[in-house]
Amino acid sequence: MNTRVLQSVCIKGLSAGALAGALALASSAHADVLDDVKKRGKLICGTQNASVPYAFQDPATRSFVGYDVDMCKALAQGLGVTLEHKPLSTEARIPELKMGRVDVVAGAMAYLPERARQVDFSLQYLQGSIKVLVKKDAGITSLAGLAGKKVCASKGSSSAAVAARVLDKSQVLTFQDVASCYLGLQNDKVEGFTAGELVLKRFEVESQEKGAPTVLIGEPTYTERIGLVVNKGNPAMLAAINKVITDMDASGALSANFDKWLGAGSIYKLKREFKVEPVAAP
Repeated sequence: MNTRVLQSVCIKGLSAGALAGALALASSAHADVLDDVKKRGKLICGTQNASVPYAFQDPATRSFVGYDVDMCKALAQGLGVTLEHKPLSTEARIPELKMGRVDVVAGAMAYLPERARQVDFSLQYLQGSIKVLVKKDAGITSLAGLAGKKVCASKGSSSAAVAARVLDKSQVLTFQDVASCYLGLQNDKVEGFTAGELVLKRFEVESQEKGAPTVLIGEPTYTERIGLVVNKGNPAMLAAINKVITDMDASGALSANFDKWLGAGSIYKLKREFKVEPVAAP
């Protein structure tokens, strides 16, 4: 119930008791999602469903694992509730949040102004580069070399949004997921495949093992500043998430998670260089 409706009710002479009830209803309609999480004793946290090393099914156990899955676990623990993990397709991340089917998305989701008009971002908990993968024998060594070429991106991804702006001389196509894009590259349906550097690095390693080598173009299309995401109008939930992230940073748990999935304990061997800070570019 909004203010205009309440004013209309008052004009019609609603009793003091009924008016109080109407005001309570209006207030509950705008209750922060943190209240719902605490009442049900469970956090519904969405991640991507097939994005290594962020969130993917372990082939041995069939359970979901990854950097973002561990962030969901840490968030639920920090809030003192149980976790319900919900795997999502890339394009479903924001719609599922807007429809209230998840409370928060840890979906390796980079800050973009158009996204920030729909949802609110937490402090940065991850940073990465968007790059382009090409076949080694194609001889493409720069983004300029993609002019007039077909480049694939996962539907609904920040990679697709960035490619549309940065690779404006290329034909940007969107496929269902990163696996489809990689298959399209191997089958010569596209000349380039753009995604997060870590996702592409895994495909690069796999291609070299299978004798059909691909390589990453060194020049990134964009540096992603990544936060957890909540629906707009939930300041208490956002503050609680930020506290968990800052506590993880202070305790070393955030760096440990990074090292496990992206750093020394992974195939990527990256060093953490990002800070926990607002995701909007300074």
